[in-house]
Amino acid sequence: MSARTNKIVVTGASGLLGRQVMAEAEKRSEWTVVGTALSRTSDKLQKLDLTNEQAVRDFLEREKPQAIIHCAAERRPEVAERNQEATEHLNAQVPGLLAQMAKQINAFFVYISTDYVFDGRNPPYHVDDKPNPLNFYGRTKLAGEKAVVEANPDAVILRVPILYGRTEYLGESAVNVLLGAVRDSGKQTKIDALQARFPTCVDDVARVLLDITSIGVRAVGKGVKGIYHFSALEEMTKYDMCRVFADILGIANTAHLVAVTEKPKVADVSRPDNTQLSNAALNDIGINTRCMPFKQWWTKYLSE
Repeated sequence: MSARTNKIVVTGASGLLGRQVMAEAEKRSEWTVVGTALSRTSDKLQKLDLTNEQAVRDFLEREKPQAIIHCAAERRPEVAERNQEATEHLNAQVPGLLAQMAKQINAFFVYISTDYVFDGRNPPYHVDDKPNPLNFYGRTKLAGEKAVVEANPDAVILRVPILYGRTEYLGESAVNVLLGAVRDSGKQTKIDALQARFPTCVDDVARVLLDITSIGVRAVGKGVKGIYHFSALEEMTKYDMCRVFADILGIANTAHLVAVTEKPKVADVSRPDNTQLSNAALNDIGINTRCMPFKQWWTKYLSE
């Protein structure tokens, strides 16, 4: 394959995952990468409102990409709950539209979904297990999956768990945001110590996405398609993550972090207890699912 013969479009390229997918694509000689964003645009990113169908169609007809990785979404369950109409449009309708357009221009399409399509009662979850989302966010992402499959049976859906990585602000990640609580010893903070999570670095997710896409572009509809799961294997609660951060930062006294070991009787958003995802389907097609150990990545990052 000659250098940079294929173009890849990354939506949501200003976000935590999208930025890393851009960086990974730029490292690989086969790709020319075009990123889109709405509010956080830059010289490297093109402004595009994904809810404007004609604008999206004009953009794709102009760029003519060989692949589209759709990272843009409303990922915050509480925000999704408060802004249901906008979230439903972005998370459920837009993916189907993009998948349809990708098929029309013969571009390989990947949609990023979530472990929150499951209820957390029977882990680990395989790709053919029946979804049962507990909250509105999960329901919209599942609706997005269904829209993608209906519009483009050759598309790939990659479900991922809670993500972390290099952030522009801590709130970009439900993992990174815990750093603020650990460092603020003057403020008592309740931290969940009950629900199992499998924090996964966006560096690893981006690598897997580009590996999948490289296979897919070579044979759209014949290489990889359908649903896959990708997750790190380390099981941790958010309280466990905080203890790791405290250890790395040399914070001996963590009395300000209050471990919550019982479910709240009333919650703004219901969350599943354990949505561990099985990597078996990716392993079956030869994708490397190794992950950087959580503490190792954070030790390096916090020393930079």
